[in-house]
Amino acid sequence: MKFKFSICILAFVLLLAGCTTTSKSTPSGTTATKEENKTLTISLGPDLMTWDIHNHTTTTTEAIHVNVFDYLLMRDKEGEIQQHLAKEWKQINDTTFEFKLTEGVKFHNGEDLTAEDVKFSLERVATDETLRSHGDYDTIKEVKIIDDLTFQIITAEPDPMLLSRISRQASGILPKDYIEKNGWEHFESNPVGSGPLKFVEWKRDNQVVLEPNADYFGKKVTDFQKVVFRAIPEDSTRVAELLSGNIDIIANVPPSDWERVKGSDNSQIVNGPSNRNYMIFLRTQESWPTADVKVREAIDYAIDDRAIVDSLLNGGGTPSLTRVNPGDLGAEDELYGKYNYDVEKAKKLLAEAGYADGLTIELAGPTGRYIQDREVMQLIAGMLEEAGIKTEMNLMKWEPFVELREQQKFKDGYLIALGSSFFDAGQSLDYYSSERGSTINGYSNPEVDQLLSDAEKSMDESARIEMYQRVQQIADKEKPILPLFQIDQYFGVSQAVKYETRMDELIYVPDITKK
Repeated sequence: MKFKFSICILAFVLLLAGCTTTSKSTPSGTTATKEENKTLTISLGPDLMTWDIHNHTTTTTEAIHVNVFDYLLMRDKEGEIQQHLAKEWKQINDTTFEFKLTEGVKFHNGEDLTAEDVKFSLERVATDETLRSHGDYDTIKEVKIIDDLTFQIITAEPDPMLLSRISRQASGILPKDYIEKNGWEHFESNPVGSGPLKFVEWKRDNQVVLEPNADYFGKKVTDFQKVVFRAIPEDSTRVAELLSGNIDIIANVPPSDWERVKGSDNSQIVNGPSNRNYMIFLRTQESWPTADVKVREAIDYAIDDRAIVDSLLNGGGTPSLTRVNPGDLGAEDELYGKYNYDVEKAKKLLAEAGYADGLTIELAGPTGRYIQDREVMQLIAGMLEEAGIKTEMNLMKWEPFVELREQQKFKDGYLIALGSSFFDAGQSLDYYSSERGSTINGYSNPEVDQLLSDAEKSMDESARIEMYQRVQQIADKEKPILPLFQIDQYFGVSQAVKYETRMDELIYVPDITKK
């Protein structure tokens, strides 16, 4: 849907959102008891994208996967890497790590989890270039089996991010024999992992149902007999379901509903920081007006990041000129907490670029995926118009937006909020490499490529930090991507449930309990 921004329309939308009322009764009356409170129901907004853990890069999908599939290592709530499937490990040399698996771990179908499954899982994502997560794992050259519980991960070159890679998205261990016997199509309809929850059913665009794994080797889910992830993209519907007692945890509660949630006898707001940043990706290829750095600068100076954070997020974010946040290795503190805003300078830059009479661009963006995503887009469009940039918005649900982005069918640019699951600038800044840029917005800079290449092979942490900080300084000048602000997480949570946010935004059910 395309439409032009109107401040009056936005004000009306926000007024309606703040005035929405919700009945406490439910249409069917069947969910009031929620099976005697033995079911935990969660809505993150979008539906699960796929059960193929290697063929997506979406946190809301991984937040479900993490309960069904186990990683070799796993970050705790504080972001520190801890043992998980691998109970111990050691570095043999710059390109080899050796791991020992925990004994007695079984997949949900009763098969033992062994080094053969590790080799099968990691080598698949490392070698298959068609998989969406391939780029994060292509440093792995081989998984060498020593015995059933011991293996080595060998990389083509030194890889300082290896431990981060195997503690996050797409590094879950899959059942080799089950998949080879039944095929991938069967697996995606009947997924089997080794995690704390087992698959029951998936009704696309509706819900995913899971149940506790009584034989889990780690922290078990004991307070609930069933866990349901419901797909509810609309903010108002999620809030209504929470207030009615039909859902226990909802993500991305808009600020206009915070007081309603806090004032309810049934619910509360639980918030915390995230490692996610709103940003605008802009085309740099010739024939697009945004190929001119002055146009990109003008767009940056036309957007008042602080006003967006304060007016739409009630202060729940931090403006930034980089997507590498404090706490991530390689963060450039001089760019965090700052932003550019000068409408007159934006107009001057446009005139210098040959657009003294203004120009029109199209920005794509998702709706129902991130907190206030539609409203952020609308407010940005209004700000750009004040500087002489008319914006046509192409807003769509999450899955079609992902397809548009990955197939490069967007026009001048798009709005997105990306996280950094490795907590390392090497992952965050990969978007500035020529190889990655060729699949996104065409950005290419030989100095940036050399810095990124050197940093991703260096085992000298201080040297890596310096190189990543230099990349951020260059990116701040050339602006192929406009970082806007880091966002906080705001969950609506039932008063009957104890839940804490995680920086990595995973919803790890063993950590959720009844009060």
